[in-house]
Amino acid sequence: MSTDLLSYLIFILALAISFLLDLLVFSKKNKEVSIRSASFQYLFWVAMALSYCVYLWYTYDAHTSLNYLSAYFMEMSLSIDNIFVFVLIFTSLQISSKNIGRVLMVGVILAIIFRIIFIAVGIVLVQKFSWILYIFGGFLIFTGVKMLFSNPEEETDIRDGKIYKLIRRYLRYTDIEPEGKYIITKNEKAYFTKLSLVIIMIGVTDIIFALDSIPAVFAITTDNLVVYSSNIFAVLGLRALFFILQKAASKFDFLQQGIAIVLIFIGAKMFLELIHLHLPVWVSLVVILLSIGGSIVYSIYHTRKKLHA
Repeated sequence: MSTDLLSYLIFILALAISFLLDLLVFSKKNKEVSIRSASFQYLFWVAMALSYCVYLWYTYDAHTSLNYLSAYFMEMSLSIDNIFVFVLIFTSLQISSKNIGRVLMVGVILAIIFRIIFIAVGIVLVQKFSWILYIFGGFLIFTGVKMLFSNPEEETDIRDGKIYKLIRRYLRYTDIEPEGKYIITKNEKAYFTKLSLVIIMIGVTDIIFALDSIPAVFAITTDNLVVYSSNIFAVLGLRALFFILQKAASKFDFLQQGIAIVLIFIGAKMFLELIHLHLPVWVSLVVILLSIGGSIVYSIYHTRKKLHA
């Protein structure tokens, strides 16, 4: 058995175990997840991701391991931004806390499926048209600049969006309390509930965020194993991280600016390679950690300053 095949098998096994744990242990129907429980779950996912990093270091080399770690932390930071959109969806549609766990589990599965599809397409494109990496880089810079100058305190009701209105227009929908059901029967007709609406909106959100995250990871490495594993390990902790951050979402006003700096840096890094200026892998890792960590610290400082003003 080749080393690459063994690495993929270990990764797939870890993924299968994760799904079983989520279905049978972590995701209990009609039960609200406490912050304490979510914290233990998230530490478990992080431990799995870091263990795979150690495996890559031992099996391959430090370069592969650091590429994986950089991609993982970058995808994790993009996942945090994803979570805040989820918070907005659940809040706007007034979803009961006891139903959020199951809905998020479906959201994570959709995120993994979409990433597998997008990564597969990306790999084919990069192999046939290597210059497409610079298009990815330009896209990341454009997205980063747009995020950097957006208003961090702007609040939106998801029901005012085009996606919500489009779904409501074409689905047979009811506002009746779903009681954990995605479809209910009324007057001998099947109606989609709020939970179905949330699943669709989360799926659309997953696609939108995949359009950012996939070019970003290719900007760090084109190693197929690293691209797949870093992306999916980051997504696995999404559900647990939601329950940790949902009450603190308003305290991270400047997190998207930190993410924007990361996207701009990663995009610019690709263009630097055109002039044969190759930055070491650890530089990317340090920039990602400092940008995200710094934006979180500044957000907390800014929030406390407003409270004491």
